[in-house]
Amino acid sequence: MKKINQRDFLWIAPLSLGLGALLASLQPGSWFVGLLGFSTLFLLSLSLLVISTKWAGSGKTLAWMVALAFALRFIGGVATYFALPVYGYVNDEDQSAGFTYTDAHRRDNQAWKLAVSDRPILDAFNQKFSSDQYGGLLAFSALIYRYFSPDAHRSLMLVLMSALMGTLGVPFLWKAVNLLWGEKVALASSWIFALYPESVLLGGSAMREPYLLAFSAFALWGFVNSGVVELNAPDTDSKLSDSRIWLGLGIAGMLLVSPSIALVTLVIFGGWMVFTSQRGRISWRMIVMIVLVFIAGLFILSSALDRQGNLGGGAPLAVINNFVREAFKWNVFKIEEGSGWVQKLFDEMPAWMRLPFVMIYGVLQPVLPAILIYSTTIIWKIIGILRAVGWYAMLPALILSFVAAADMGGEKRRVERSIALGGAAVSKGRSVFLWLSLVVWGWILFTALRGGGDQWDNPRYRTILFLWQAILAGNVWAWWRETKNAWFARVAAMEFAFVAAFGQWYANRYLHIGPQLPFVFMVAVILAIWILIAAFGMWHDRKQRSGHGV
Repeated sequence: MKKINQRDFLWIAPLSLGLGALLASLQPGSWFVGLLGFSTLFLLSLSLLVISTKWAGSGKTLAWMVALAFALRFIGGVATYFALPVYGYVNDEDQSAGFTYTDAHRRDNQAWKLAVSDRPILDAFNQKFSSDQYGGLLAFSALIYRYFSPDAHRSLMLVLMSALMGTLGVPFLWKAVNLLWGEKVALASSWIFALYPESVLLGGSAMREPYLLAFSAFALWGFVNSGVVELNAPDTDSKLSDSRIWLGLGIAGMLLVSPSIALVTLVIFGGWMVFTSQRGRISWRMIVMIVLVFIAGLFILSSALDRQGNLGGGAPLAVINNFVREAFKWNVFKIEEGSGWVQKLFDEMPAWMRLPFVMIYGVLQPVLPAILIYSTTIIWKIIGILRAVGWYAMLPALILSFVAAADMGGEKRRVERSIALGGAAVSKGRSVFLWLSLVVWGWILFTALRGGGDQWDNPRYRTILFLWQAILAGNVWAWWRETKNAWFARVAAMEFAFVAAFGQWYANRYLHIGPQLPFVFMVAVILAIWILIAAFGMWHDRKQRSGHGV
């Protein structure tokens, strides 16, 4: 990592003091103590971002990307903190306190109570603190309060830390993707990672997702670079050691914040090694490490899930299985209970169709037509539209991720610099993208079932693996820019048909505008339009191929 020079310090120091003074005047407690705490945290945060950006390279482009990502998260977090008590739902306890998420509010309160008590910080891992299932983020939050804000409860300090972690992954993502697939994919993936609205919202809240995204980026860089160094330049022991440190730091951070994500990440890396290795080239040390960490993660996860002893105890896999099964049942129940029209549909459909319906409904959350029509306060209207537009812009790219991976014509031109793990050729790069697409869509469907139709928990769970979604979307964007493949426009047209049809349905439901189409008939119309678009596309492509004599 590169160091900060005197020129950098000349703007970092005064900016940190200025922002620290401003925030200290906006938060309770002694202004001087607040100044010291906020300024120190800003100094550390800006220094880390500058160091990591210089290390990753790419000059001004990456610098602007990192600066914008941090500004959006922090300014957005501060803005919602002060706007929600005024423009949100004033009868809501969380919004009245300035919190977008209930989990963040509860964890913040418990972190402050732990910080001002005489208990050790490690008590955050005690089962008494139910606001944080795993304890790692609660411990870190309490640590910040105890040593940087000992006199008063300054919640914006945790917002600052979330903004830092939500941004810190950008340089590591850039570095890893640029190393493997070139600058075009790296640019697109990093911009998506930096600007995606759901990630920005979470990065401005004291939630675990910004930390998980940063740790995922650390682990990705460590895994990618250790594989490249070990297989292509085995004599560079110091670089190999540094890469393993980043990989270990990323996995360890995930184990503390959410062990399940550490396990999923190990599964991703395991499949990646299989698809990119040549016979006899898989590192047995890496395999042993992954297996050991995976087993440890299973025990940590099962212990955290069964703190209250109500999941049957026993083997870790049995506890996890019981938790997932009960979570699925609960979410199906909550969807049916919370929506009259969903309950009506459930009564009309066979029992076997309910779970697939919940899954599809979950994938579509947050539903764009709903937030465009539904009446709410101005701040929630803005947040809702940004979240929904972001997801609906991402969805076509994720759908086409399999197509882009399979289309090697465009990828060959893009991967001239690729040194994919194990000396993998273009075909192995395709295997990696297909594997990532499979994992990402498996996770999206799983979270759709886990979070059900909840428009907050479901997208939040989905965003935990957003790093990989950004890589896939970046690859699709670069592929489309080079190939101009017509299926991009066709998938977008399918999505537009869905939004238009559902928009009319919601307009009639809430505003009594237009005819009232039966729900089943509306779905049939959407499916018919999709079939027509797909059929026309396949016919057109076949005709074009035959015209070229293929």
